[in-house]
Amino acid sequence: MAFVVALLIVLVGLIAAFQLSEGRSEKGRYIVWGIITMIAFAPFLSFLIGLTYGMTVRNGWTATIMMFLFPLIFVIGLIILLLGIYKNKEEDR
Repeated sequence: MAFVVALLIVLVGLIAAFQLSEGRSEKGRYIVWGIITMIAFAPFLSFLIGLTYGMTVRNGWTATIMMFLFPLIFVIGLIILLLGIYKNKEEDR
C-alpha cells in the first residue's frame, strides 16, 4: 500500500508540474519544476527506488540507498530552482 501512495504522489506531482508550467516563461518553468522536484519527487521517488531495490535483492540494508538518493534528487531540484531564479530574461529583439 505504501508503494501505491508514493507512486500516486509522484504522479500527481508530475501532472501538477506540467499544468503549472504551461503558459509560463522559461524562467517560470524552471522555478516550478525545481520546487516540484524538491517537494514531490525527491522523498517519494527515493522511497520507491530504495524499497523496490531492497525487496529485489532481499536485503533490508540495501534500502538505505534512499539516504543517498534523496539528497541527490533534492540537490538537482535545488539547482533547477536556482537556475530559474537567477536566469536573466531575454530582451525582445
